[in-house]
This record gives sequence, structure tokens and C-alpha cells, in this order.
Amino acid sequence: MSNHPTPFAPLNNNLNELVTYDPDHLLDFLSKKLLLKNDAALARALEVAPPVISKIRHRRLPVGASLLIRMHEISDLTIGELRSLMGDQRARYGISDKHSQTKDV
Repeated sequence: MSNHPTPFAPLNNNLNELVTYDPDHLLDFLSKKLLLKNDAALARALEVAPPVISKIRHRRLPVGASLLIRMHEISDLTIGELRSLMGDQRARYGISDKHSQTKDV
């Protein structure tokens, strides 16, 4: 196992933090819940282009906030439940204070 983190891997070795990011589980769960046959049908239900689902499955695109909201709207699952299904266990989701500070010119 490499010591270099991947884009979606945790940065520390705390066992509680070693939940793996797995958007496939979320996408598969939604397909089953909505009785959809494939990713193309899921893309239509989510009103996104099919390549978006493919890019998420291949870890080239994260599940963004707007897509999570759309998933919530069509599935009646909470945002927390959806995040949990893909392995996102962060207590807070958003931009840190460090990112919102302005630079003095």
C-alpha cells in the first residue's frame, strides 16, 4: 500500500477515517430503488448526460452538490443518507474558513 493519498483517499490512518469513497454503491442503490435497468436510465432520471454517470463511476468526477440534491428529489433519501451510501462520513461538508478569507492587495 502506498503512502501517497489518492484524490479520494483519507489523509490519515485513523481507523474511523478509513471509510472508502465508493460512488458505485450510491449509483447502484439508486438504480435498484428506482427500478432502473442501467446507467443510461439513471442518467435520464437524474437529468444528466450519460457520460456524467460514467465519469463518476471511473472517479474522474465527484458527486457534486447539485447532483446530490437531484438524487434527494427523486429518491426521497436525505442528503446525509446519500452521502453515507457513497462513503462520505465527514461531519461537515463545504468550504473551510481558510478558503473564504480574502487577500489584502
